[in-house]
Amino acid sequence: MARAARLLALAAERAAGPGLAPVPVPGLGPGCARLVLLPPARGARLGPHGAQGEPAEGAGRGRWRQEPRPAEWSEAVAAAAGALRAGGLVAVPTDTVYGVACLAQDSAAVRGIYSLKGRNGAKPLAICLGDVERLYRYCHVNVPEELLRDLLPGPVTLVLERSEELNKDLNPFTSLVGVRIPDHPFMRDLARACPGPLALTSANISSQGSTLTVLEFQDLWPQLSLVVDGGPIGDIQSPECRLGSTVVDLSVSGKFSIIRPGCALAATVEILKKKYGLEPESS
Repeated sequence: MARAARLLALAAERAAGPGLAPVPVPGLGPGCARLVLLPPARGARLGPHGAQGEPAEGAGRGRWRQEPRPAEWSEAVAAAAGALRAGGLVAVPTDTVYGVACLAQDSAAVRGIYSLKGRNGAKPLAICLGDVERLYRYCHVNVPEELLRDLLPGPVTLVLERSEELNKDLNPFTSLVGVRIPDHPFMRDLARACPGPLALTSANISSQGSTLTVLEFQDLWPQLSLVVDGGPIGDIQSPECRLGSTVVDLSVSGKFSIIRPGCALAATVEILKKKYGLEPESS
């Protein structure tokens, strides 16, 4: 109970104001479970029309301009990557809501995510990558690379034909896979630091609402190896901030199908229809 109180106090302090450094704390779950406070990323976040006249990119809420990270940032990435390599489940901030990640090629860890969430085994998990270039290894792509770069990184999940490189125990009931490249510097750095794709899902019990702070999923902490606290994501009072990514199926050439509207529906549809001439699959 004392350790739980320490974790709660640290997370509550972070919710009130961003921390300056990651703080490892003995945690609640097995092994090295702990809470890490993510320091603020250096650099500006580009708005929907860019910064200082720069052109807007993608369907997201604005992209991060790459700048050097503080040393504590690298330590947080290394801690999360280490926990994932050890087969753990790690709670992470993304560009939409908090998520839980594991190594997609680790079958036991994938099963752990389903157990953690009480998730229906017939519901697929998305994979998460750090860069568009890596997508071609795990998917059969039938759209222009420019289209991928218009949507990714961003709050969009693209559903494509999976390749033989993906773990056969990941979504074995479908030939498709959803791909995320979140517009969040920590998630991209973490994905780059891992040997293969991450499996990524929202940090909540299935059928419950998505979460924007680590305190909102504290019931899951005992089963996690690491909780990365990046502070509140968006306006926690706004229902729109809890919509999650827009999920769009691009597996049929020349067509698209919206599986989940999510938070970037209008921008995504505009790009697909007006710039690339794709038609809704229903038509």
